[in-house]
Amino acid sequence: MAAVNRDPMTAPHRTRNDAFIAVGVTVLAVALALFVDDGRALGPPGWALLAGAHVPLAWRRSRPLLVLLAVAVCATPYHALDYNHAVPIPATLLALYTVAATGTVRRTLLTAVAVLGPTLIVNSFTNPDGALELLRISGWIIAVLFFGVDARFYRQYVASIVERAERAERTREEEARRRVAEERLRIARDLHDLLAHSITLIGVQASVAAHVLTADPQRLDRKAVAQALDDIAGTCRTARGELRTTLEVLRANEASLSVGGEQAAEPGSGLGSELGSGFGSVDGRGPLPGLDGLGSLAEAARVAGAKVELSVHADGVPPSVGAAAYRIVQEALTNAVRHGGRDDLTITVGVRAAEGVLRVSVTDDGEGMEVGVGAGDGAGASDGTPGFGLVGMRERARSVGGTLDAGPGPAVGFEVTATLPLPREDKAR
Repeated sequence: MAAVNRDPMTAPHRTRNDAFIAVGVTVLAVALALFVDDGRALGPPGWALLAGAHVPLAWRRSRPLLVLLAVAVCATPYHALDYNHAVPIPATLLALYTVAATGTVRRTLLTAVAVLGPTLIVNSFTNPDGALELLRISGWIIAVLFFGVDARFYRQYVASIVERAERAERTREEEARRRVAEERLRIARDLHDLLAHSITLIGVQASVAAHVLTADPQRLDRKAVAQALDDIAGTCRTARGELRTTLEVLRANEASLSVGGEQAAEPGSGLGSELGSGFGSVDGRGPLPGLDGLGSLAEAARVAGAKVELSVHADGVPPSVGAAAYRIVQEALTNAVRHGGRDDLTITVGVRAAEGVLRVSVTDDGEGMEVGVGAGDGAGASDGTPGFGLVGMRERARSVGGTLDAGPGPAVGFEVTATLPLPREDKAR
């Protein structure tokens, strides 16, 4: 079937294979000449014409029309001399089939006219009373040409099916690669959101403890040191719980992929939707806090030494939008504490639902940070290495169809504003 389905013009070793076929057809012709009595016995001219009709078959697929012409040039005088008429028929039919199987329908029709005309004329002179013979010859020629055209169309049909299958396979592979890239991006973003906030607080609290220990060793404020260390321990527990939850989700997603196969890769049902909509609380139990968890974020920033003013006016916010707002505020507070550069830093957090959108604003009066062009837009570590904070916040906003702007505040400091659309209520309900 592979040989049948393959395009004869592009088949490998076609000249070698056609040479073998030509030898086989020649052997058949010799057998017919020796054992079938149909017309005059072959003499030297007959054998020469017979050889001239069979040798070109070795190049039948390379030059189908020239081969047919060569066969016709030798076969026409052969039949005119009334030699054994059955002998050159296999070579003639093979040449006709090759022209039909490798050419267009128009060329095949023209070939049929060009072959039938001289054949019928020659046969009318050699056998003027054989009307049935004329019909039989015409039928064989038309049947062979039709078979060749049908084989050509069949190959084109098979090739189109194979091409569609290959295109579908490429599409599936590209879709799989795209989904893997999206999942990796979501994992990176959520790990950043989960750990960057806690690590920043640990750094600030450790600095506070170090300052208390070195500021006045003679009057060591043991209570302040103990409080700073307790805060560090609490933040570590929080980070550990969040990391454990992340690993549980990753392992659960891996298990679902191995068990569920394609079902686990459907959009919205895999790891990305779990991470994007929130999947664990700070202690690793229950859903991720939404807007109701902003108070704990503000309190953590206050422990780090900042003054936080929180205002929330929003009810009935969908969990996905609430989780996105929570992560945006979390990252904005982390950046403010990290880059504020002031001991009396004041951060204002406002969340308000109005006109079908949830507006989130986080503004500080610190020294701010530069917003450049790069992987993290400048929201990096304290050593100036570009980070991914602003990129992650923008992706959070886009994940629910919203937008986010970040830059220097109107007067001083830094400002982050996000607009997150709220799903409209179904009026038909």
